[in-house]
Amino acid sequence: MEVKLRTVRSLVRRLSEATDEPSIAAAVAETWLMSKHDSEIRLPLAEAGAVPLLSKHLRAGSMASSSIQEDAAASLLNLSIAARESLMSTPGLIDALGNALKLPNMAAQHAAATLYSLLCVDSYRPIIGSKRPILSSLISLLKSPVSTRSTKDALKALFGVSLYPLNRPTLVDLGAVSALFSLIVKDGRSGIVEDVTAVIAQIAGCGESVDAFRKVAGVRVLVDLIEPMTGASERSRENAAAALLNLVTAGGERAAGDLREVGGAEDTVIEMARDDSTSARGKTKAEALVKVLESVKRIGRHDSWMSGSFDEDEDDHRPSPPTSASSFSMSQSSISHGWS
Repeated sequence: MEVKLRTVRSLVRRLSEATDEPSIAAAVAETWLMSKHDSEIRLPLAEAGAVPLLSKHLRAGSMASSSIQEDAAASLLNLSIAARESLMSTPGLIDALGNALKLPNMAAQHAAATLYSLLCVDSYRPIIGSKRPILSSLISLLKSPVSTRSTKDALKALFGVSLYPLNRPTLVDLGAVSALFSLIVKDGRSGIVEDVTAVIAQIAGCGESVDAFRKVAGVRVLVDLIEPMTGASERSRENAAAALLNLVTAGGERAAGDLREVGGAEDTVIEMARDDSTSARGKTKAEALVKVLESVKRIGRHDSWMSGSFDEDEDDHRPSPPTSASSFSMSQSSISHGWS
């Protein structure tokens, strides 16, 4: 291990002292290769000061070439697997990743994956979620991806952000709902739809999502996914049911009314709950949704009888938004190895 530590010190010294582009490119590329192939060297590299020396190439105003930016972002991704605390404690690191998300090269993909890695730590979710420019850039990456992988990495990062309930209204405000449903309609690949619906299920758990879902006919799209004849994967069906459950739980009668307005929606949910071929998780979500719909209906009838009229916008009896991560469909196993 002493040999590796000497190698780390030498490499960090090169990162620090390099001034011309060829020497910078060589030092950053070697950092990427070492952090990719040797997991034992990741934490020592971070502790020796490699993180700020790499992140400076991703900051706004950096004159680094595309290859340097990509290798620097890939190195930070690999370091994040073993040294998340070192990354989070580096001044300007999160903003540098946010700037990288806007770059027209693979650095954007690596930055999104690095954010996802950091978001695996509960306490980092409100910190990263408070950075509106980063959330906006992640949503933009869904609309204009640099690769298919960048779409999936952006979705994973957005999922991590949405696990913190107070981040969900911000995502709605920034247009995440429209971007997510657009992916379902325009892309349609099974793996993408599974990841998209996992994010949607979390964002649905805030009252602000009701109007956003209305604008994109989101409830109808989710009901269509639940319908077995549409050919959606079982995981997508589970996530769609979870999304409807969270939406009605958070949105109360307004959301329940939107669901009832979709022809055959309640029957579709009941069928999913009763179908023996439905997965255990799917049945649980569908059964819970049926119960919530009945509960909301009873509350609405009680309010109508008490007041003599029914106000569609009345939400005094709205249940508390869910806070669990039960609709997570994306594997976290990818963060246990070097991704880049």
